[in-house]
Amino acid sequence: MNPTDQAARTEPGRTPSYGLSLLNRVQSSGLDGDPRLTHVVELPARVAGTTEWPVWAARDVVEALRACGIDAPWTHQTRTAELAAAGRHVVVSTGTASGKSLGYQLPVLTALLEDPKATALYISPTKALGADQLRAVGALTHEGPLRDVHPATYDGDTPAEIRQWVRANARWIFTNPDMLHVGMLRSHQRWARVFRRLRYVVVDECHAYRGVFGSHVALVLRRLRRIAARYGADPVFILCSATTAEPAAAASRLTGAPCVAVTEDGSPQGPRTVALWEPPLLTTLTGENGAPVRRSATSEAARIMADLVVEGARTLTFVRSRRGAELTAMEARRLLTEVDPALAERIAAYRAGYLAEDRRDLETALSDGSLLGAASTNALELGVDIAGLDAVVISGFPGTVASFWQQAGRAGRRTQGSLVVLVARDDPLDTYLVHHPEALLDKPVEATITDPRNPYVLGPQLLCAALELPLTEAEVDELGAAEVLADLAAEGLIRRRVAGADGAARWYVTADAHPHDNVDVRGGIGAPVAIVDGETGRLLGTADAGRAPATLHQGAVHLHQGETYVVDELDLEGGVAFVHAAEPGWTTSARQVTNIAVDAFTEQHRHGAVTSALAQVTVTSQVIGYLRTLPSGEVLDLVELDLPPQTLPTRAVLYTVTPALLAAAGIDPRQAPGALHAAEHAAIGLLPLVATCDRWDIGGVSTAEHPDTGLPTVFVYDGQPGGAGFAERGFAQLHRWLSATLSAIESCACAEGCPSCVQSPKCGNGNHPLDKGAAARLLTAVLAELNDRPGGSFSPGHGADLGS
Repeated sequence: MNPTDQAARTEPGRTPSYGLSLLNRVQSSGLDGDPRLTHVVELPARVAGTTEWPVWAARDVVEALRACGIDAPWTHQTRTAELAAAGRHVVVSTGTASGKSLGYQLPVLTALLEDPKATALYISPTKALGADQLRAVGALTHEGPLRDVHPATYDGDTPAEIRQWVRANARWIFTNPDMLHVGMLRSHQRWARVFRRLRYVVVDECHAYRGVFGSHVALVLRRLRRIAARYGADPVFILCSATTAEPAAAASRLTGAPCVAVTEDGSPQGPRTVALWEPPLLTTLTGENGAPVRRSATSEAARIMADLVVEGARTLTFVRSRRGAELTAMEARRLLTEVDPALAERIAAYRAGYLAEDRRDLETALSDGSLLGAASTNALELGVDIAGLDAVVISGFPGTVASFWQQAGRAGRRTQGSLVVLVARDDPLDTYLVHHPEALLDKPVEATITDPRNPYVLGPQLLCAALELPLTEAEVDELGAAEVLADLAAEGLIRRRVAGADGAARWYVTADAHPHDNVDVRGGIGAPVAIVDGETGRLLGTADAGRAPATLHQGAVHLHQGETYVVDELDLEGGVAFVHAAEPGWTTSARQVTNIAVDAFTEQHRHGAVTSALAQVTVTSQVIGYLRTLPSGEVLDLVELDLPPQTLPTRAVLYTVTPALLAAAGIDPRQAPGALHAAEHAAIGLLPLVATCDRWDIGGVSTAEHPDTGLPTVFVYDGQPGGAGFAERGFAQLHRWLSATLSAIESCACAEGCPSCVQSPKCGNGNHPLDKGAAARLLTAVLAELNDRPGGSFSPGHGADLGS
């Protein structure tokens, strides 16, 4: 039965909700019988829970908040503020637009008012969010007793003369992890005034710190606590997060200090209608290897937004890329021009890359209703105060359940209903979710994955810490860093010696070390490659060296702020790619060969004819060419390239099967490569279901006989040196992961395989060979073994164990 039949129909004589009314109006054929609409659910309203102002809160702070229209705090705001004021590290994990900022404004401003020398830090993952929160605090402190707080921004855009003023005068500094790392901690002596009286550290949108980025930030925050202690301070951390699993544990991993969580949301919320939408297959076009092509999520989302705007609904459409934001806005404007040209003028795109004043103007226009629709990247997902919209359209699952609800939360005024529409991309995970709504709507949000002990993160961070202050043996033990330090010492980057009056041994960096300049806290692989317009000499941006061969090879089409460029030359040694502006009329996708070697098995489980394992691996990849593809999906040709191979030491989850199992599943030796390859692709697409990752964060390899296992093997590996924690999550939830993978393949309507199930947009082999039917039989057989035979763990060894 279509879930729509149960969830979306309005009872006779009952007025449909506002969100459901909007949904009815954007469908050409109504709710019933529309195959694009796979599921609709109505989420009830939530009433507000308010409290009295805390007795310890400074009267002037309370009056300033009241002057901004806040008559009484909500329960979660008061609870957060009470815990922080009592000296407890706290994380508040509630929904979008739930007013989390009041929970930290109250204790921070009270402390800064009561102690004229006290200071505070605010850390956010994006400059836009930091600027937005600074404006909110500026509105509270621009006059009266709070004017001496002097809130100020310190980020990469801050001019040199302003930076000096901030160091000397600002008492609440708004920054990001990058500038904290390279601008403040490295030269902490110049910031002694700030560190000496540091009372609070606010870490906003902390769920954004995951994977390698999160692991770097976790160590940056440990360095911050260490430097603060050096100056006699012990600041309280207040973290703000979207609703997330295990927020206290995640916040404790991030800060290195025990945190308590506030999760009960006291803010009001109107009812919401959530609809899952799958664009139709196009009967007139075929894609790679003759696969069917589905109408793009971008085009479908643009049409839905246009229909909503015609109805007068203020609508925000989230897309996955900057180019997608521009294209969605352009298409919506084109459609609206045919109906009412005046409406077309009230649609815009919003993304990173715009000037700050342009972004502020767009945010204001969205808030006051002069702008009816905007297509945005996730730049409007994190904290920027754009709530109270009538509808949100999400073009493609944003990668995590937390992000989905964060984006969905932009819709809905305090009491009025709203509509949220998720439009599926041609992708295995999107296809799975719109046909299995419980995996999205009933699933707890993900736990944030960080691994501060990843040696490829920990090593460079240790050098930074040791340059700031020599490392003690106790600190080394606390970080579990003895082995990593030994490797760094062997490389001549750090040394252990006894110095100082206490006669204790400490670790010091060597004279020629400049570690801060070599650490990218965003998790880039290798030194960045500069992207330069060869005709004007203008620097367009940078890319990770590890990804440059696949994205910036000669002939690659590169997008920058809505403009299209073609790469003329990639100089990996010089760290530069030269491009020129062009509109070639096609896109490019790299083709590469990838090999994987098992260095050591961390953990293995045997389930009869199937063995699963977690392993340290070395991935070797080489770009050998690229496909040129027309917007219709038609492939023009394959252009050969000759680029050097690259190696990546990382972690992988893998499983092996025996030839007997393949035979029993009806898979002969000729079908085995296609079955394994298709199962690998589908598994990569579904790993984000169980791990907080995107399919572009991971890679995979499959082979009918791997030299290290001697068996047919499927690998899925983390795309970062040392791993990012995704393979571990896949290994821990292998059965659930592969069950969802099988379901995605079986529920896809295509006959031979398509991007919605087993084709991959980044396959190095041009999606060949693939055998959808054999992949389904393979996964069925694997899951039967996992179900029937309890896993037997055995000691890690090398490849022979798996083949025995």
